Amino acid sequence: MASSSLGRRLVACLLNVSEARRKDLVETVATAALYNTEGARREGTTVLNIFNDHDYNRSVITIVASIDSIREAVLSACEKACGLIDMCAHIGVHPCMGAVDLIPIYPLGEEVRVEDCAKEARAVAQGLIERVHGTTAFLFGWADSPLQRGLAQRRKEMGWFKKRPDLQAIQVDMGPEPGKRYGLTGVGAGPYVMNCNVTINTQDIAIGRSIATAIRTSTPGGLPGVQVLALPHEGAVEIACNVESVKGSPPTHASADEPWPSFNIEGQPYYHAPASLITARVTELAGRQGVGTKHTALVGFTPHECRGLAELALSQGIAEFWKEQRRIRM
Repeated sequence: MASSSLGRRLVACLLNVSEARRKDLVETVATAALYNTEGARREGTTVLNIFNDHDYNRSVITIVASIDSIREAVLSACEKACGLIDMCAHIGVHPCMGAVDLIPIYPLGEEVRVEDCAKEARAVAQGLIERVHGTTAFLFGWADSPLQRGLAQRRKEMGWFKKRPDLQAIQVDMGPEPGKRYGLTGVGAGPYVMNCNVTINTQDIAIGRSIATAIRTSTPGGLPGVQVLALPHEGAVEIACNVESVKGSPPTHASADEPWPSFNIEGQPYYHAPASLITARVTELAGRQGVGTKHTALVGFTPHECRGLAELALSQGIAEFWKEQRRIRM
């Protein structure tokens, strides 16, 4: 992720909202990031893609802007989402706690520090609870200063993995006790996180959970940086992976059909486990139990892809870039 000739200090926010079945609503949320209330476009801001998952009833909106512009774009999208999504009526198989469930901010080049993103994330959390009364936030990653607890740890602490979390028992970081309409929003920052979901051809969730345990980064022999859930999905089971950045150089002994995505932040190398390796490992483990795989879906870009597409969109003045890139499955 070398410095851009455009001179932009680019960052990405992969905004997770708890709605996918009303796609027009989700596009309205995305558009709010791009235009102010008078309809004037926010210069230097683009939405690269919108990923909708019907079963999960969850969408991921990829917003890219300069570090100086990302806050207002994200807050405007969050305000719109909170006005349109009522968690009291939400139904979906993916765990979630908030109308705006997750606001992660990532640097897209060495000219932006992770600390810069963390500062903006904390400002977004504060802005959200001030502008939408009744919203509540917890912090994760570099925004969770000084502990820097990871998203998986924070979600566990908040009860995110429970079917019916006890909102009154949650110790939040910012805002009031979580209410049923808006729920609880996670806000954080860190090196870029990819998402890779592999669907296995079974309805046996126990098989999926055994595979998830085997590839999880905390398991000996698991994949670096991979946090994973097994979830029912479209009549099968999906191995849903958050693929976190790992500091250092990629393992020299690992083999995959594609290079390990790698990049630098503040002169420090980071890398991700590639989607091909995750797919291969899931395929191998499922095959041992007589189960095949159906397909792999990437919910997000590699850091290089995100940076490159953002530069293309911004250089051509395309705000609603997702409409130009229907052929890209995100």
